[in-house]
Amino acid sequence: MGLFKKSYIKNKSKTNNPSKENISQNIDKNIIKNEQILKDIFQNCSDIMYRKITIHGQNKLLLIYVDGMVDVDIIISNILKPLMYEGLPQGLGSIDSVAQMCEEKHLSALQIKKLSDFGDITDHILKGNLAILADKETTALVVDVKKFETRSIDEPANEPSLRGSRESFTESLRTNTTMLRRIIVTPKLKIESTTIGNLTQTEIAVAYIEGTVSMTVLNKIRERLDRIQTDRILESGNIEEFIEETHFSPFPQLLNSERPDVVASSLLEGRVAILTNGSPSTLIAPMTFWAGLQAPDDYHQRFIFVSLVRWIRYVFTIISVLLPSLYIALTNFHPEMIPPVLMLNIAILRESAPFPTVIEVLMMEIVFEGLQEAGIRLPKQIGPLVSIVGALVIGEAAVNAGIISAPVVIIVSTAGIASFIIPRYSFGFPMRMLRFPLLLLSGIFGLFGIAIGIIVIIIHLIHLNPFGAPYLYPVTPFNKRDFKDVWIRWPRKLVKKGGDKA
Repeated sequence: MGLFKKSYIKNKSKTNNPSKENISQNIDKNIIKNEQILKDIFQNCSDIMYRKITIHGQNKLLLIYVDGMVDVDIIISNILKPLMYEGLPQGLGSIDSVAQMCEEKHLSALQIKKLSDFGDITDHILKGNLAILADKETTALVVDVKKFETRSIDEPANEPSLRGSRESFTESLRTNTTMLRRIIVTPKLKIESTTIGNLTQTEIAVAYIEGTVSMTVLNKIRERLDRIQTDRILESGNIEEFIEETHFSPFPQLLNSERPDVVASSLLEGRVAILTNGSPSTLIAPMTFWAGLQAPDDYHQRFIFVSLVRWIRYVFTIISVLLPSLYIALTNFHPEMIPPVLMLNIAILRESAPFPTVIEVLMMEIVFEGLQEAGIRLPKQIGPLVSIVGALVIGEAAVNAGIISAPVVIIVSTAGIASFIIPRYSFGFPMRMLRFPLLLLSGIFGLFGIAIGIIVIIIHLIHLNPFGAPYLYPVTPFNKRDFKDVWIRWPRKLVKKGGDKA
């Protein structure tokens, strides 16, 4: 995969396909000329099929489609056989007769369009439609007969569920929107479609609930999607980079989820979902800091248990970010804050280590992150084994060789394991990244450096307002009703809000 070679350009026009203008040409009455134009457009495209038929020796038709993207059985049984054996109705033009026959008799359940521009016809063919051209006619009939292989609905791989729905989005956009429609059964659920990508022509769907959604957020999303000008959109992450407000912030500004129940719950809260054809990951805007620390199961379990787990989650999140830097600050700058017996044991174990504490922790952090990344990239059968065994072997060998002291291995391992409790994988990245600058600050300034780092992070979070929504809401700006849900998951009878969260 290469890097993007073209940056997006601000453009308020709805058209994101300049290539269409290059082949914009009206259909000619001569079917042979039309066939040659299409063959020139689809030059060296071996999967483009051309099927010529003559009806009762009079009417000549040309069928064009992409092999593997259409339902051949429908074409044969509903189009070819009726036309070749029954012929066209008498007294009408060719295409009008074909359209009338298909609409009223054979393909009444499918979508049919009449087009006269080669640019539009080409786009529809490449999207899996069948184009029918008739001799002496300047209009083409486009029939929706799409059929291609898609992945079945499985359990979400990145969002395991203890209780609740086990369904996951697929790579088919229409399947995903159908799953949302099945959960939210109301005409207020609006799904707006657009196409982005000059070459990929990726279909995007923006879903929201009318009357519940924040129009400020919705309008900003529409505006930023309209400004995207690029050749390719291969995954929802490409769209996330284009529409996020602060590119250099380590914190994600859009939530992503593969679970229909999570997306539906977010829509009921007034958020906006962006679904991408070809990607099972759906973007949800706006995102808040606290949403990154809430698990989908929080609203499917009993409130007492969830409240306790939520507190544990907050504590472990703080441990994952601050524990290594606190260890460096206390052992190097403030040993009087550690119990004497413990400090004595740490000093004895560190006596044989050749490197300063900062270098030790930094080395172990890099090794731990490398093992974690290796476990993700390796096949599922050996990935977890390599990461766990590698950590044990390397840690034990480093201690025995006197390169790393044992307390450092314990501290780094504890911080790494604590980061796994963060339910949103994408939200765990900034927590892992922030450990490194805090390590350097604590190694230079001690607790004062950690305080500086925390203040800078809080100031950044306060100023982060993706799509006009404060990132730390409801803490700042303070909202008493929503603030309760941050710390305690209240029983449903005591919740006066409309939608459930996830």
